[in-house]
Amino acid sequence: MRMLAELAVRAGYRVTALDYFGDLDLQALCPSRSLRRDYQHPYTAAALALAGADLTAPSLVYGASLENHPEVVGQLSQGRDLLGNSPAVLAAVRNPLHLAAVLQAQGYACPHTVAVDQPSASVAGRRWLWKPLKSGGGHSIRSWSGGARPPEGILQERLAGLVCSAAFVADGQRAVLLGLTEQLIGRRTFGASGFRYCGNLLPPRLGPAQIQAILADVQPLVNYLTAAFRLRGLNGLDFVWDRSRVWTLEVNPRPSASMELIDRAYGLRVFEAHVRAFAGQLPAFDLAEALTHKTAAGKAILFAEHDLTVGDTSDWLAQDRRDIPHRGEQIKARQPICTILTSGPTPVECWRQLQTKARQIKPELSPTS
Repeated sequence: MRMLAELAVRAGYRVTALDYFGDLDLQALCPSRSLRRDYQHPYTAAALALAGADLTAPSLVYGASLENHPEVVGQLSQGRDLLGNSPAVLAAVRNPLHLAAVLQAQGYACPHTVAVDQPSASVAGRRWLWKPLKSGGGHSIRSWSGGARPPEGILQERLAGLVCSAAFVADGQRAVLLGLTEQLIGRRTFGASGFRYCGNLLPPRLGPAQIQAILADVQPLVNYLTAAFRLRGLNGLDFVWDRSRVWTLEVNPRPSASMELIDRAYGLRVFEAHVRAFAGQLPAFDLAEALTHKTAAGKAILFAEHDLTVGDTSDWLAQDRRDIPHRGEQIKARQPICTILTSGPTPVECWRQLQTKARQIKPELSPTS
């Protein structure tokens, strides 16, 4: 939520934010309410809906995880202008079996996907990932190599290649690509493991020919997805690039984590683009042209490797850190500490800077006794 609020404020909008953490920089940025600090509520969608009833705001923009809870989006948007995909759109595009069928019917590539309770589905001869139906950020995803199937969720073929994402803005009929990123997943440098999302590099660390090949695949793909599902506003597409074609993993029908990198690298006010899309106005932005310039950006989420206590964070914002915890805050192992941002001439340089900045933070953290 901090990212969305920051993008909105930068674009000149007045914002009231509701999130779980109530981080220091969000509280300094705009009026905000925290499920944890103000309500003592758990980190659940139902708690968010309950707290949202206390807020008066003419419009609603929602962020990560709520795409998996269409009913909560419906509750939060009652009496408000919904600047986001509708509950019906969320339910359709977040159904992995339906998404795969829609794509395959038009000849687009996606990994083989089956429901775990579909006993007739053949699973031999492939590598598999088990994913919960309501997933996000790589939480709970794990390898599955046969044997007893999990009680719920899906099995999705595990593909070899580079995991990437595409950010786009849509008006229900047309889409404009805003950025391509490489996803950082399970990087120990940032305290992550497994399939956990921990950042992005914009653009991916690929040569120009590979980037152009991705663009050639992704542009018609997001156009088709927009029309097929009536997507609106800012959206994200996660995919695997196997150096010959794009394989769609999932659609994130809300502003994705890479949006602040686009705003940062290209000077494009993405929140303004989001709002205008609901009036049928899309930006005149040429991503292919933007990619010819020597500009890149990166972000990394730093996770706690053990229970720790944070020291003085009053100067973290000036060091390009975001989602900043309060001084003396205790953070449990495997929970996020903060977000690190950087810019540079190439994604390789941004990757180097992110690693350096992560190492610089660790001495400022003390193990919780």
